[in-house]
Amino acid sequence: MSAQPAARSVAPAGGRRLYLINPSNPLVSMVHVKESRWNRYRVWKPLSLMVLAGMTPPEWEVRILDENLGLPDYAALPRPDLVGITAFTSQANRAYEVAAHFRGMGVPVVMGGIHATMCLDEVSAHVDAVVTGEAEGVWPRVLEDARHGCLQRRYKGGLADIATVPAARHDLTTGGYAFGAIQTTRGCPLNCSFCSVTAFNGAHYRQRPVDDVVREFLAIREKHVLVVDDNLIGTSPAHIARAKELFRAMARAGARHRWVAQATINFADDEELMALAAAAGCRGIFIGFESPSVEGLREIGKKFNIIKNRDFRASVRRIQRHNIMVVGSFIIGLDVDEPGIGRRIAEVAGSYGVDNLNTLFLTPLPGTRLWEQMRSEDRLALDRFPEDWNYYTLTFPVARYKRLSMEGIIGEMVACNRSFYALPRILHRTWSSLWRLHAPLISLIGNLSYRSNFRRDCRAYADFQRRFAERTPAAKRAVAPPPDDAACVPSGETTASR
Repeated sequence: MSAQPAARSVAPAGGRRLYLINPSNPLVSMVHVKESRWNRYRVWKPLSLMVLAGMTPPEWEVRILDENLGLPDYAALPRPDLVGITAFTSQANRAYEVAAHFRGMGVPVVMGGIHATMCLDEVSAHVDAVVTGEAEGVWPRVLEDARHGCLQRRYKGGLADIATVPAARHDLTTGGYAFGAIQTTRGCPLNCSFCSVTAFNGAHYRQRPVDDVVREFLAIREKHVLVVDDNLIGTSPAHIARAKELFRAMARAGARHRWVAQATINFADDEELMALAAAAGCRGIFIGFESPSVEGLREIGKKFNIIKNRDFRASVRRIQRHNIMVVGSFIIGLDVDEPGIGRRIAEVAGSYGVDNLNTLFLTPLPGTRLWEQMRSEDRLALDRFPEDWNYYTLTFPVARYKRLSMEGIIGEMVACNRSFYALPRILHRTWSSLWRLHAPLISLIGNLSYRSNFRRDCRAYADFQRRFAERTPAAKRAVAPPPDDAACVPSGETTASR
């Protein structure tokens, strides 16, 4: 991207121009919306930027630029007075490129988000100001300082009072998305070792006022909505009661959206809760099963899944009886995982009866207990930062795993997805959804989306292995040939049929 200054344009009358940017990561296949029509169902709106836009005074002309929908021609855009960037760890390098472009034009750049919070010194070297923690509490001061040309190097956002946060600017992100987005709670008390939510958003479970949530929900134009809460229903009786109150209010308001959310498996314990969620428009729940073994759950601190000697298959069936599909998430690469874990996860997920499976590599992200452990044990296989942040997407094996080599863990991931997303199994799940009358179309779209990315993922793994081998002679001797073309075709399909 060119760092040459763009031609200046006339600033908005009586005000200033603000760009809020969500950078992309080209290694994440799901953002290739133009390459696969299914990927638009897996690209989420940059809600944090939409919330900040909602807090921005009217004298600022705000524009949200989401690179996941395609890279803007920044040089052709009117020159802004301020640029704000958010970034997960995997987006950090692209964020620095964008920041360098605008700083080269003399435009101040402020960056926030989880990576900026966990890697403050690194980020500070690339931008003019850094916001740590949740930005809502300091955003008005950031804008005022920018207006007077006296940005501070750091703003400590801490934990925001989300009861006073205004609605997000949904009008600024139209087109290109299959899902709208909304948040109703923040914080998670579970504090799993691999997750940075508790470190960033705190363990205290905070809820927005129900009336505010309902009003914002009704303002969303998209028919389908992603509720981005890390745990929509919480874990305590008080949390569950609040969730029921929210669902009742949404149903009374006549919201016709169909929405999906994240929750723990305790969602299946309360028939009234599930019935109210369904009546309010819930059509899918993303549940972190994480590991097929009790030992794995103990390793990562996911004790919540162990209590009550739970029957996961029965829990999934209870949810599905309310016309709600279940997406199950698992992790490959735990210290207890041995060769064969990929097929075991696929088999266990199938036995649970989940509609979709999302399997990720165990990834040590800054700010997590896992990061501290693996760094202290010299188990970060990719540790040239910031260059290697591109691979910290949860879809590449960036660590040294106790019982699985790099080529071994990639093979396990291929085996897992090849088995679960075999065409006969997709057709069986879709037929089961149709027979049970629970969201067969959404189930089919989800399965086809994952399946369509399977071959692209295999090519990405092969390129990843080659690059890692080229720069690390020891690894070059250890890396096996990349999966052949047949291995990258889901079961039930031949290479000739492609």
